[in-house]
Amino acid sequence: MVKKVSIKDVALKAGVSIASVSYVLNNKPNGRIGKETTEKVIKAAEELNYRANTAAKNLKTKRTNIIGLIVADIANPYFSQIARIIENEATKKGYTLIIGSSDENKEKFESLVSMFYHRQAEGLIIAPVENSEACLQKLQKQNIPFVFIDRYLPKIKADNIQINNYDISYNVTQHLIKEKRSNILLVAYDTTLDHLMQRTQGFKDALKKYNIPYNDYNVLNINKDHIDQDIDQGFSAIFQSKNKPDAVFFVSNKLAVSGLKKLMKLGIAIPADLAVVAFDETEAYELFSVPLSYVSQPLTDIGISAVELIHNKITDPLLPIKNITLEAQMHIKASSKSNNL
Repeated sequence: MVKKVSIKDVALKAGVSIASVSYVLNNKPNGRIGKETTEKVIKAAEELNYRANTAAKNLKTKRTNIIGLIVADIANPYFSQIARIIENEATKKGYTLIIGSSDENKEKFESLVSMFYHRQAEGLIIAPVENSEACLQKLQKQNIPFVFIDRYLPKIKADNIQINNYDISYNVTQHLIKEKRSNILLVAYDTTLDHLMQRTQGFKDALKKYNIPYNDYNVLNINKDHIDQDIDQGFSAIFQSKNKPDAVFFVSNKLAVSGLKKLMKLGIAIPADLAVVAFDETEAYELFSVPLSYVSQPLTDIGISAVELIHNKITDPLLPIKNITLEAQMHIKASSKSNNL
């Protein structure tokens, strides 16, 4: 059995006193601790994979029963609902769930991972952000199991739960085509995240299948940090051009809410002039005058599966990696039906 690294070990490696190590690792302000000493301590702690004891019972049981959950945006109804489901399932299995929101920010994501590591979380359920591979590779070296939800990073081999992103996007596009729409606009994120790229690819392949030409103006890529601004500018140009779309497919509920507000300001009639389908659910859709067609994800199954996977990996770290794909569903309402024309 591997010997647990103590604060004394860190002090010896850094060549400083135990008190100095304690002040640095516990973030206690002390004017006597210089920058050089602080850097030595942090470096030694990282090289030794030191994890502080946060509760007395940990000394006896070697367990904390803590699971960390990192979502992309806790304010998004999709993630807040999943967090509630995961919390309920974790409680049933005797775990305490601690939730962090990365806000799609790489630095904040890495800070949350570090916090969970030092809080001795036994495992993490993660919606990773772009370019976080190095942080997660480090976590794997520290032998902390984790499970991906909502999205995944192909370069990181870990348990993951996905939905049929490509297929459902293809099906939505096919639905719009069968409703006699031929100039379809996809409103997507400017991103390298694989699950969102799958939605774009499903859209493109459906157009190709039905011999509808694809051009760059068929996709409006939105910066996640400037959603309202990009949609406002993009829609103003697109819907005042000669080549106006006759359908719009939003790949997320945040894009949909922002887009619907702009369409209302432009006075575009739905579905007479424009068919609309949105990804994910939100109560905001109920405020729209026309019942909105949307894609729903199996949130309960995602949450239950995530807790089951991380529990199994905590219990037996040598279990093989599982890749689970769940089915999203398309719900057709008045906003995309041609018989309302």
